[in-house]
Amino acid sequence: MKYTILIADDEENIRLSLKGGLEDEGYNTILASSGEEAQKIVEKQDVDLLLLDIWMPGKDGLQTLEEIKRDGHAFPVIIMTGHGSIETAIRATRLGALDFIEKPLDLNKIIITINNTLHLKALEEENALLKKKAEKDDEIIGNSPSILRLKEQIDRVSPTDAWVLILGENGTGKELVARRIHKNSRRAVHPFVEVNCAAIPEELIESELFGHEKGAFTGATERKRGKFDLAHNGTLFLDEIGDMSMPTQAKILRILQEQRFERVGGSQTIQVDVRVLTATNKNLEHEIAEGRFRQDLYYRLNVIPILVPRLIERRDDIPELVDHFLKLFSPMKGGKKNITEGAVKKFMQHDWPGNVRELKNIIERLVIMTPGNTITADDIIPLGTRTTNEMDRIFDMQELKDARAEFEKIFIERKLTQCGNNISRTADLIGVERSNLHRKIKSLGIDVE
Repeated sequence: MKYTILIADDEENIRLSLKGGLEDEGYNTILASSGEEAQKIVEKQDVDLLLLDIWMPGKDGLQTLEEIKRDGHAFPVIIMTGHGSIETAIRATRLGALDFIEKPLDLNKIIITINNTLHLKALEEENALLKKKAEKDDEIIGNSPSILRLKEQIDRVSPTDAWVLILGENGTGKELVARRIHKNSRRAVHPFVEVNCAAIPEELIESELFGHEKGAFTGATERKRGKFDLAHNGTLFLDEIGDMSMPTQAKILRILQEQRFERVGGSQTIQVDVRVLTATNKNLEHEIAEGRFRQDLYYRLNVIPILVPRLIERRDDIPELVDHFLKLFSPMKGGKKNITEGAVKKFMQHDWPGNVRELKNIIERLVIMTPGNTITADDIIPLGTRTTNEMDRIFDMQELKDARAEFEKIFIERKLTQCGNNISRTADLIGVERSNLHRKIKSLGIDVE
């Protein structure tokens, strides 16, 4: 796409010189000999950047700049003048100019300035789009009774500094709840820092959370700030807190209580102000009883518990979620796809062991793989429900060993889905050794890719 540059200067030779140089660089140009003419042009045509001379007869550049910005035009403005002064530059900047170039003009310098300014403009626009998309992605979709209760809880707890323990199965949207709490809090202008406690190796979690000093261990070639440090004045979200080891839990408890720590290999005490949100798909009271989670840490974290409902508990939200995901993914294919009532009905009959994440993934796959503009029930690979298709198939089997193997396969597949195909967490959840689960997965032909 070619950018359009408006050149406003009362000297014709300057206008023509800039026009030739900029068009050689691939820009479109529009010329104006006065401030009044420049204003008329921007009211009628799209302009990406304005090169504006300050000293012109009639309405000068600063007055033109002020009125253009007052009228709501957001394109960048670069001021040109042969009578530069610090006072003029300050005033132009306060009125909204992004840069200030003195005459006699250096075409190379002007081109560099324009390129940098337009690059900055593109980054700002991209950032605005990403922010808008992030806000849309953070939206909690649905108006079922359970979701309305969840939204009410979020609205109540967000303005406070209370710590929140977010509970729920995998795929229900626990991270989404944490982001909404942060966004609606007084800390929203400060960082939201997420830590997936299950994804960090035990030997690295201290460095990840608290940071380290240069030379603290092999490979520590420079100082690194930890997650607690990065979240100062903001929110720290500890996801999958139930997967944290007991030694790490002890260190976390001390830091949570004192809000100060030392980096690995350091002696300086760092004080932070952090709001802590945590999430888990585990029953922490059961974990405490089994000796895998500290009771004192549980009481410290569990100030306000929020339970995120399973999708099966909010079936009424499925049509709205389907529509939301169709809008989210359809632009990839050039326009929103339609979906038939029969297809939505098929979704309503499924029990969704993977919750909203499973629904989202299926909609994305259908948008990409369905050739037409309408998704029908025939386009959906059989979803089934556990009480009809799967269990009936088991009861139709003649041999006990065949029925047992089929049930084990269905059970393990569902638990793997709940745990995001993490074999270690699945083994822990169903109470078997990891090596035994590996053998079962292989013998039953379960795909974990």
